[in-house]
Amino acid sequence: MKGMPMRVIIADDEPLARERLRGLLADMSDIEVVAEAADGQQALHACAELNPDLVLLDIAMPGIDGLEAARHLAAFEPRPAVVFCTAYDAHALSAFEAEAIDYLVKPVRPERLAAALQRVRTFAAGRQQSVPSGEGRRRSHLCARLRGSLRLIPIEDVRYLQAEEKYVVVHHARGEDLIEESLKSLEEEFGERFVRIHRNCLVARHEITELRRAPDGHTQAVLRHGRQPLEVSRRCVAQLRETLKHL
Repeated sequence: MKGMPMRVIIADDEPLARERLRGLLADMSDIEVVAEAADGQQALHACAELNPDLVLLDIAMPGIDGLEAARHLAAFEPRPAVVFCTAYDAHALSAFEAEAIDYLVKPVRPERLAAALQRVRTFAAGRQQSVPSGEGRRRSHLCARLRGSLRLIPIEDVRYLQAEEKYVVVHHARGEDLIEESLKSLEEEFGERFVRIHRNCLVARHEITELRRAPDGHTQAVLRHGRQPLEVSRRCVAQLRETLKHL
């Protein structure tokens, strides 16, 4: 970022708040505001397309809020810095769990914004890619990167997750998408919703209608919306049967 302006996206559902931040940033010669967004989903799409250095992110926004958007952004490559700008100071702990660089309370003062931007420059100079900690609330969507854009997949639409090499294939109500997350981390985050049937497969609990034995002796899980049953590994059969008793 040295020698080049810092590329910034402003995300806030209040137009006046966005206007104020844009005005403060206009006084800084090394800042370029490349986009504005009115909610978390718009912010994620803008980040996927424009690869900003920094996102100034409100927390209380409709749909995907700022905290969830930040957890998605932590998995982006390259990963933008996040500074929260919010009217409430009650979210500070959650903000830093989401790996924000700074946390500004509205109305944002010019000197606090300048200090936050300096922290972002320090972050960029020694940037270390890190993975989301998984702390805080579970996400309501998964995020699939698509050639400079992205698709947000509601968790309730996901039928099963299948690991393939370094990707996980998300089988959902509208088709299939690839995400760059591990099956293990997804199981840790969404274990109440999905059950493991194989070392490479997690299935939404409500999707399993029955277990049956295939002609070759293997156990298969029949899915409510599946075109074909999925193989259940021997080590998962007993636990899966026990789980299904309580559904």
